[in-house]
Amino acid sequence: MTGITDLCHPESVRVAAAHQAEAEKIAAELAAIARSGMVLPGSVTERRTRCGRSNCACHADPPRLHGPYWQWTRKVAAKTICRWLSADQHRDYAPWIDNDRRLRELLTRLEALGTAALEADPRWNRQPRHPARDAPHSPRTGEDHSI
Repeated sequence: MTGITDLCHPESVRVAAAHQAEAEKIAAELAAIARSGMVLPGSVTERRTRCGRSNCACHADPPRLHGPYWQWTRKVAAKTICRWLSADQHRDYAPWIDNDRRLRELLTRLEALGTAALEADPRWNRQPRHPARDAPHSPRTGEDHSI
């Protein structure tokens, strides 16, 4: 997206200084995530399991379960997709998943700031003009319909 410098026009809306400062902090964090280059949606869960051998320690009381095994899970087209990760993969991909979670948190905060700015807009307090009541002329024909 080269050549695009500003996607919105914040100068036309008055934003509280505290909100603007918060938005700038969020933008700096977003830039840091973008510099890392990787975001991975989903979550990783540590799993411990029992095997099928009846004389194994995983069936003892108390059990000593096998693992840990790392399971990455995400949704794709409303379906749950799971992959088993090695310990090395878990170590390597965990920061990417953290980046995704942080990205979503930052987006939620930016949305809240935008909503607050919209709700604080003083133009909401103005009475709207009703052109049909104010102008006696028909908008299509220009005819005078006053009685």
